[in-house]
Amino acid sequence: MLATAEALATLLSAASPIAGTESIPTLDALNRVLAADVTSPLDVPPMNTSSMDGYAIRSADLAGQATGRLPVSQRIPAGHAPEPLTPGTAARIFTGATVPPGADAIVMQEQTEASGAEVTILHSPQPGEWITAQGADIRSGSVILPAGTRLTPQALGLAASVGCAELVVRRRVKVAVFFTGDELTMPGEPLKPGAIYNSNRFTLRGLLEKLGCEVTDYGIVADKLDATRATLREAAEAHDLILTCGGVSVGEEDHVKPAVEAEGRLAMWQIAMKPGKPLAFGAVRRVARRGETAAAPDSAETFFIGLPGNPVSSFATFLLFVRPFILSLAGVQAVAPRALSLRADFTQSKADRRNEFLRARINPAGGLDLFPNQSSAVLTSTVWGDGLIDNPPNHAISAGETVRFLPFSELLN
Repeated sequence: MLATAEALATLLSAASPIAGTESIPTLDALNRVLAADVTSPLDVPPMNTSSMDGYAIRSADLAGQATGRLPVSQRIPAGHAPEPLTPGTAARIFTGATVPPGADAIVMQEQTEASGAEVTILHSPQPGEWITAQGADIRSGSVILPAGTRLTPQALGLAASVGCAELVVRRRVKVAVFFTGDELTMPGEPLKPGAIYNSNRFTLRGLLEKLGCEVTDYGIVADKLDATRATLREAAEAHDLILTCGGVSVGEEDHVKPAVEAEGRLAMWQIAMKPGKPLAFGAVRRVARRGETAAAPDSAETFFIGLPGNPVSSFATFLLFVRPFILSLAGVQAVAPRALSLRADFTQSKADRRNEFLRARINPAGGLDLFPNQSSAVLTSTVWGDGLIDNPPNHAISAGETVRFLPFSELLN
């Protein structure tokens, strides 16, 4: 069996960023991936500004004295251009307003006493006090967001702060998804004997959409070889990745494996992980219809990943393998989730020969509690938990030891 790190490395080595970019409004760019560096055309702030409500003064006008009384020569709200500060005077100024030429310090209003057209300064400031210097945040010409950045709300705000109304981003990764199994039933339909509701369709669709993919859902495909092959051919025409769930074993009713082998190439991996183990990776030939060209022309084939059918297994393998693969296709530079080192507040005396990914959550004391049933069929654990403990092979966990924890806040982002 392949180690998880080896399987992931092999998968990522095949994933090159897809071709195709577009320029879109910055307001619409959340979760998109930058295709080009964002360089600031200006300093931020573009002028010296006041960090406080107070009075702008020349520190030399106090002549080193602790207090002084100065006439107020102007009032400067934010967004208004000031006049140069007349020597021997103070300017009433507000937070974010432009510091007038000639002033070198701000005295906060709590350290003053205003009386009519004059103000008593009760504090002798140092030059530069409470002034945010021009370019203190961003210098003109600097790269503020490199290509390959997945755009968060704060990244959009940063782009807007330098005046970027549009951003050049990579096109969305196009993913086709379908599910196999005559036992699968959609919610809202009668549940026949031996049937189960198709929870994986909802989980995987949600995961793909959360990653910003352009998703085509082919639904439940009949457990027949010709139907599976036809769906693969159609899906390959206009997608970067085909994702399936179930049907990749070697049973008589498992048709995904022979269908992919007939339409392309397939590697069946047994990964030393729990839950998960079986994972299929390969590609389907992209054959354009007569007189047409393929809609996704980057390659002559479309990647294929087949996930196991158990709900927790498909969930875990998606987070650990499909997510970084899709992010790599999208051109994201950093695809590894950040892990936390947390205390285990439980004991698991039985070690497994495989790399376990245990559903756990953070308790009020800052440690980790383990969900009592770690079966790959117990989807409840994925809702109850805050993330996965990455437990090495052949390792029993003792209460109080530090473990590696992968939060869902990282894996679902």
